[in-house]
Amino acid sequence: MDNTICPVPSNQRPLNEFNSIRNYWIISWPLLKRSIFYRKLVLSWFFFSPISFIIAYGSDYLKNNIFDLTFISFTASLLFPILLLIRQWLSWIYIYNRLNSETIEYEESGWYDGQIWEKPIEWRSKDLLIAQHQVKPILNHLEIIIIILFSIILFLLLFIVLEMN
Repeated sequence: MDNTICPVPSNQRPLNEFNSIRNYWIISWPLLKRSIFYRKLVLSWFFFSPISFIIAYGSDYLKNNIFDLTFISFTASLLFPILLLIRQWLSWIYIYNRLNSETIEYEESGWYDGQIWEKPIEWRSKDLLIAQHQVKPILNHLEIIIIILFSIILFLLLFIVLEMN
């Protein structure tokens, strides 16, 4: 960073946390091109579909009705991509809050001896720029996708309930 003496361990500094989170496998998906990101979500959905199909096949009603079995298993398998998205969102919101904060909360030794250190103005301005121009768009994108997938699931569940009656 710069010549500022900082008591915060290197791995707990918000900018370093941001740089390290960009290298995590699933957490870094939103940084990819949108087409690749969506492809990974769809593949995760298709990966979980057979598992969901096997679980749904345990129902006597669904064993005899292949359309409902397929429809319900595809609907239920949408939960896996939503869980991935929520995990990504939680990681990015954590980094966003750390970058936006005027102080840094940190642990010196891991023995719950939490300390707070106020960021210098230079660090604060750099962190705010990264938070607003790099992390915030990721959060907005993830929130929109999560809302869309939840809406799809609610619509499909409504369809399933109305069809079964």
